Amino acid sequence: MPQSPPPSNADTPSWLRVGWSLLLCVLVPVYWRHYGPANFLWFSDVALFQSTAALWLADRSVGRDRPGPLLASMAAVGVLIPEAAWNLDLLTHLLSGHELFGLARYMFDPKYPLYLRLLSLFHLPLPVLLLWLVRRLGYDRRALIAQTALAWVIYLLIYAVKPSENIDWAFGLRESPQSAHPRFHLAGIMLGYPLVVHLPTHLLLRKLFPPPPPT
Repeated sequence: MPQSPPPSNADTPSWLRVGWSLLLCVLVPVYWRHYGPANFLWFSDVALFQSTAALWLADRSVGRDRPGPLLASMAAVGVLIPEAAWNLDLLTHLLSGHELFGLARYMFDPKYPLYLRLLSLFHLPLPVLLLWLVRRLGYDRRALIAQTALAWVIYLLIYAVKPSENIDWAFGLRESPQSAHPRFHLAGIMLGYPLVVHLPTHLLLRKLFPPPPPT
């Protein structure tokens, strides 16, 4: 079945741009205060910034050399799989009281204020928004390389900062850092995350959505 091209007029609703931006304006200072600036190195938080920029650049982003489609495509490649896992983990915990992956465990931890946990509900609409943006703007095939390069930079920053939290699993595959050889683990996660997350998402999006139309 041939792919239909994305709309030539890729403007986005103003209420969506403003509403998503207001969420960011509330979330950033609250997260900064409670978690610290290193928290924004989580790939989901990076995708939040990327999606906001893509929304505002969408009406000027028709064409393969414009930033809107690339930003939306990069965010989709980077987080669609882990965001789906987070949502499934939350839903399973709500329905059964058991967790699948532990990704949404903190949502049920009373040591975190309720308003802080409610802000984390941005994980619910984020994958839907990213898929909508990619469908509307087109999937930029450069996203795989661009997002992988960005992820490598983020991992190197995390390793340099060494935050107390195991952000993006840079120091181990559990919540607490537990790798006996942190440099080998870092090299492994820098290679493994793009292979496990970026590549299959890229292949699926490339099959489902056409590239951005020419300017």
